[in-house]
Amino acid sequence: MITFRRFTLPLLAALALAGVVAMPGTANAWWRGGPYVGFGFFPPPVVVAPPPVYAPAPSYTPAQAGQGCYAGAYVCPLEHATPVGSPCSCPANNGRVAGQVN
Repeated sequence: MITFRRFTLPLLAALALAGVVAMPGTANAWWRGGPYVGFGFFPPPVVVAPPPVYAPAPSYTPAQAGQGCYAGAYVCPLEHATPVGSPCSCPANNGRVAGQVN
């Protein structure tokens, strides 16, 4: 009877320690998206992701400041420097509209 008690307590302690060591780490389950198996002492931290960042559209700069194509009700900027009075066209709802550079 003395021999049984002598080895029972250390054997149970060793089994309990082996069970704790065999459990997966809680941080691995939270951050890698895997299932959480085990008992954690602390809940996972609350993480707030920042909103997505959208780059603004690149600004369109005309060839010269104030130079554009005037085609009736439509006005559009020019891509290249063009002499004043030259013919040009602007995109419209049904194709292009002829105009003049100002």
